[in-house]
Amino acid sequence: QVQLVESGGGLVQTGGSLRLSCAASGRTISTYIMAWFRQAPGTEREFVAVISWSGASTYYADSVKGRFTISRDNAKNTVYLQMNSLKPEDTAVYYCAAGRAPSIVELTTPQRINSWGQGTQVTVSS
Repeated sequence: QVQLVESGGGLVQTGGSLRLSCAASGRTISTYIMAWFRQAPGTEREFVAVISWSGASTYYADSVKGRFTISRDNAKNTVYLQMNSLKPEDTAVYYCAAGRAPSIVELTTPQRINSWGQGTQVTVSS
């Protein structure tokens, strides 16, 4: 139902920052829980961050706590992922995702996601 398109990926040095954007179309995201996942070569897709409908609640993977911030602007139908203090292990394709659930915790696994973006590449050099 909702189409998601990521942007903002690129090449950055260790310690640098990037901000990813996820633009939605077809449906408003105001009624969706939104999340970010990532997938590195040879690995399974893993959870990064999730945010509630209003943005009042967020939850992060332990690997990115204190470095990444998820936010949303429902008026712009856009979700963001601010990534600071980037490390080489953050290198991956980052995917925007949308779903509905009673709790944001239920959207921390890929199997619970209803809509996916196509992904944007983030590469962190040593």
